[in-house]
Amino acid sequence: MTSRATDPGGDGPRVAGSWSELGDLLFEGSWDDQIRRHRPHNAFRGNGVAGAGLPTSLTRLGEEYARKEPHLIRNFRKYAHPSSPGEQSLWNWLALAQHHGLPTRLLDWTFSPYVALHFATCDLDLFAEDAEIWAVDFRETNRHLPGPLRETLAAEGSFVFTGDMLWRHARSLPELDALAEEPFVLFLEPPSLDERIVNQAALFSLMSSPMSRFDDWLAGRPEAYRRFLIPAELKWEVRDKLDQANINERVLFPGLDGLSRWLRRYYTHRNR
Repeated sequence: MTSRATDPGGDGPRVAGSWSELGDLLFEGSWDDQIRRHRPHNAFRGNGVAGAGLPTSLTRLGEEYARKEPHLIRNFRKYAHPSSPGEQSLWNWLALAQHHGLPTRLLDWTFSPYVALHFATCDLDLFAEDAEIWAVDFRETNRHLPGPLRETLAAEGSFVFTGDMLWRHARSLPELDALAEEPFVLFLEPPSLDERIVNQAALFSLMSSPMSRFDDWLAGRPEAYRRFLIPAELKWEVRDKLDQANINERVLFPGLDGLSRWLRRYYTHRNR
């Protein structure tokens, strides 16, 4: 039985009926008439099961997770000091922590729609379920940023923040939250910590409040995102074509672990 989830805003998601239709959905609206080039302004995220929403790893800690957040970060910085990102910026430390599996309020995204497709179709145990792709337009989410943050993006000619750019405005999570009365979201591009983060074209979303969920925030702003389903019956075709295009664990997780993961999945027999 496949799942048929609805968007947080109440409208049903669009369904990709074929590989070619999926490509059209991924690159919809990417044409920039001013420069006459295809330049998507989206952050993409792939979920292996549709309807999973956008919870962070921090929220999965359960009760009073927000109170645990500063303790997690403090102890990570203390014990991970030899692996320091080379700067005192909290935001680069937070990116490093998220990258290595610490529960944080960050959520993983990518600039690449095909990397998002990989994560939507990499777990063969979920192939009986529909997958989903989220595409969030950071031009739209940026309209809701506090004025000083919007001014910094405009001055830099950027749609997303680096740790250094955000450090100019907030040096702690409470300072970030205090920049506006209402919760807001921004996108944070991490430093090139290793090949994995580079190859995955990694990007993180960051809510100003740990109590705010990104999907709930998007629910009242339907112009800021698109969500569409990859039906379970289409997953094998998508997976095989991504492998042919060299979008796989061997590339996205450089090293022997990624190579082993790729080979294990690639040579798994299809039972149906």
